[in-house]
This record gives sequence, structure tokens and C-alpha cells, in this order.
Amino acid sequence: MPGPLSQLRRGHEELVLGLLRRHGPLSRGELGKHCGLSRTTLYDILAELVASGAVVAATQQEAPRGRGRPAETLTLNPDAGQAIGIDFARRAVHVAAVNVAHEVVGSASEPHPAGLPWEERVELAARLVRGLTGAHGGGALRLGALSAIGVGVVGPVGGPGDDPKGHDRLAGLLRERFGVPVLADNNTRLAALAESIWGAATGVEDVLYLRLSHGVGGGLVVGGALHRGAYGLSGEFGHITVDPAGARCDCGGSGCLETVASIRAVLDAYRAAGGRAEDVPELVKAVREGDAVALGLLREVGSRIGAVLAALCNAIGPSVIVVGGELAETGVALLEPIEESLGAQIMPVTRNRVSLRRATLGEAAGALGAIALVLHESPLLSRYPADGDEGERRPAAPDRAEEPMNPARRP
Repeated sequence: MPGPLSQLRRGHEELVLGLLRRHGPLSRGELGKHCGLSRTTLYDILAELVASGAVVAATQQEAPRGRGRPAETLTLNPDAGQAIGIDFARRAVHVAAVNVAHEVVGSASEPHPAGLPWEERVELAARLVRGLTGAHGGGALRLGALSAIGVGVVGPVGGPGDDPKGHDRLAGLLRERFGVPVLADNNTRLAALAESIWGAATGVEDVLYLRLSHGVGGGLVVGGALHRGAYGLSGEFGHITVDPAGARCDCGGSGCLETVASIRAVLDAYRAAGGRAEDVPELVKAVREGDAVALGLLREVGSRIGAVLAALCNAIGPSVIVVGGELAETGVALLEPIEESLGAQIMPVTRNRVSLRRATLGEAAGALGAIALVLHESPLLSRYPADGDEGERRPAAPDRAEEPMNPARRP
């Protein structure tokens, strides 16, 4: 665990990076006036940031005649990585990276067979990250000011139902690969965080996020803060019962929403009704071609989903509902019956006050939410645990406490 001096130094680094992020290029003298650090401490911090590649000298412009050589100004290096997010989904790995200016460098995804060993999944993630940073070739990745890696995983983290051995092993593999702390959380809750920071629900203080994928889950933003819940179990919407006599669910219950609205459940029902589709893209193609079986099935599934969302809205009171995951690719064929069922069963006083939106960040949402978890700068995380994998709490940069993340480019 880092000692007090190393934590203080990291706080000073974040303060300087925050000033350059906010004000743009600054001279050493200007940085000194803004940060309040002693000249010796500031120059020492700047020397390390320059050596790591996080900060570079700004392009010099010709000085006015008679005024001599202008003072060197420093700026953030747009090519230096600061944070990486990795979403280890059930059957794919998604990665995203941001630079020190909090601009999204890019995102990438690659599917893999279910049950792929953690060693191979970590190697896949590392290869995808190398592609984002341009760090092709052998050796360790050089990512400048990289301070931590955010990771999204399936299922609970740090509470009942958690897989501590598996998660500890994953964290160990990532620390060995990248040499930095690892912060983990449920990948669906991280997707909710990302959609609320710069996705479909940007700027909204009360959001309900539902993800329809190989599993069904979600996340909540309540009063402008991401809600984790006791033991990290918030957002398990897929295990709300919709049919007590329904199929057995992996959670041990029967007739959960996941048994009718997950990818496997929908594809199985479609094939049982005479349709042909091996995956979601083929189902989407059938919908676009007007397949009556596909349209009828999605209307039924959407009605079930809408009923669950109505109950959740009556209990929680969100102003925006965001629906994401691969099944959302079926578009209005699914969203329209969801909206109809929601409108019919929600309290009349809120019927016209809840907005249903489709997610906008796609497969990168979980990885982007993991980056937000690492940076811990959005007001959405103001009441959220900031502990790393060994329990340390990194000092917040006081200069940016209220400044939301604002990536310049979406992936």
C-alpha cells in the first residue's frame, strides 16, 4: 500500500495535470501561481511528468521583436495514456483508453468463446490496448501517466455471490501485465455510469439503465450519484420475477426477466416458434425483413420488459430510462412495445414525464464506465467507493472536485 508521501506526491501530480487540463499550455511560473506549490516541489513534479511523457513542451511561437525568447510553456501530451478501461463480458473483451486530457483515444472489442481462461482473456485485452495506443511490438506497454486500470466483470463484486478467487486472479494478472492498481466493479453498472456521463442520459440526475445481453441487468443513478447498493448488489433487474411458473433461472429462482429477455432466451424462443437465427445480427436481419415471428416475439418480450420497468419507475422515480445491450439493436420492434407497456402500467402522474431512450455508447460502455471509475472525477461518483484493489484511497485533486469528465471524442 502506498505510504503518505507517495499519496501526497500523486495528489500534487494530479493537481498539475488538472491545471493543464483546465487552462491549456502554461509556463512554469504560471503553474506556480495557480497551484501554490513551492518552486522546488513544482519543478520536481514537472520533471517526472515530462520524463513519463504525460507533459510536453508546447510548440513555441515566434516572440515579438525586442522581447527576447518567450518562456517555455508546458501542455498535456495528447498521446500519453492515463487510464484504461476493460470490460470482460461473458463472450467478449471490450477496451477503451483516455489520454491525460481525458480525450478518448479509442475503443476496440473482440468476441471469444464462453469460458475462455483468464490468462487468454487478459492477453486479448492487452493486445486490444496495444492497438489503441499504437504500442505495437514486444515489451511492456508505455502508457505515460497510466495510474490504474478500471475493470468491468460479470456478476457481483465485493459482496454476496462475488467470486473473490477469480477476481483476485484477474487483478493479479492485470497488475503483472500493466504494473498499476486494478479497480473492479460490475460491468453493467459501469455501462450505466458511462451512459450517464457522456451517453444517452448525459446531465440527467435520475436514470434507470437496463442492459439486454447474454444476461439482463442494469444500473441506477439517483440524485446525481451512481447507486451501488448494499454489498454492491444494486441493478439486478434481470432477477425480478415476471412469470412464477416460468423457466428456472441461473440465480436459483424461476421465471426471472432474464429467462425471457436475455439473448439466449429470445433466440431459443424464436427458433422454437419456427424462426431461424443463430445470433442477434441474424435476428435483426429478420426484423428488418418484416418476419412476423420475430416481430411477434419481440412484442411479447417488450411487453414483459415494460411491465418490469413500470414497477421500477413507480418505486424509484427516474426521469430517463436507457435501454442498451445487443438486443437493443432490434430497434423499434422491441422499444415500441416496451414503451407501450411502460406507459400503460406506470402511474398516470408520471406517464408523460419519463423518457425512454436507446443507449448510444454501444459495446464500449462498460469499458468507458471503468475509466470513469479510475478517474473518479464525475459528480456521479461523489458518494461512490474510491478504494483500489488493495484498499487504498487515492487523494482527489481539489482543483477539479466539481468538474465532470468531458471526453473530446466519443469512441
